[in-house]
This record gives sequence, C-alpha cells and structure tokens, in this order.
Amino acid sequence: MAALVRWDPVREIRTLQNLMDRLFEETWAPMERTGAIEGLALVPRVDMYETDDEVVVKATIPGVKPEDLEITVTGNVLTIKGEVKEEKEEKDVNFIRKERLFGTFRRDLTLPVDVDVDKAKAEFENGILTLHLPKVETAKPKRLEVKVK
Repeated sequence: MAALVRWDPVREIRTLQNLMDRLFEETWAPMERTGAIEGLALVPRVDMYETDDEVVVKATIPGVKPEDLEITVTGNVLTIKGEVKEEKEEKDVNFIRKERLFGTFRRDLTLPVDVDVDKAKAEFENGILTLHLPKVETAKPKRLEVKVK
C-alpha cells in the first residue's frame, strides 16, 4: 500500500536549486581559463557527504603541495584555494606535447549544515585532500525516546 506524502513546495524549490547548481558547475567549471591551456580548468573535483556527526569533503588535487593550499570556511561556504606550480622551465627543448595544467585555482562549496571550524581536520595524501568538518551541536540530529504509558 502506498503512503501519502505531503507536498512541500520549499523542498521542491531546494531540489530544483540543487539541480541548477550542478548543471552550472558541470557546464561552466571545465570551461574556465587557467592561463596554461585555454578551455580547460584547474578546478578540483570533490566528493562531499555527511554523517550524523560531520561533513566530509574529499578533493582531488594532484601536483599541489600542502603548503600551497588555503582552506577557509565563511558562514556556510567552504573555499579551497591553491596553486599548482610549474617545475623549472626547460630551455633548449622542443616539446612534443605539453598538457599539464599550472596556475591557481579556487573552489567554493556550500555546506549543507553549520560546522565547527575549530574542531575541523584536514589530511592530504597522494593528491587527495580530505576535510573532516564536525557539525555544530544544533545541526546534529537528535533522537527522542517515546515512552509508552
């Protein structure tokens, strides 16, 4: 038997907004210009998920040194900025192919809940940046016990 679900127009608008955000990110982000190769973008790809206690963000950032990263949280916006530096330029060589991207990048992500920045942790291993952003107490789900009389 099918359950009835009450129509929530706000939920519908949020769903539409999320779909539009994804559409614009996937359409325009790869077309940003980096100065290295026109038409390609130096924008880290991310996975973001949440648990009961935290929001976890994993970003693929190959070729970046941890000291060249800047991570900030302002309100509910996470910003990852950095730079991929070009190695010493080779003189007197004839490149057959030069495709690697160099330059600065910035990625702004809207967080789904408020996080406690003071307790946040950042790890960087093999080109993967992992951020553990604990939720503030008010954002954590609370379970209420129902007592039977």
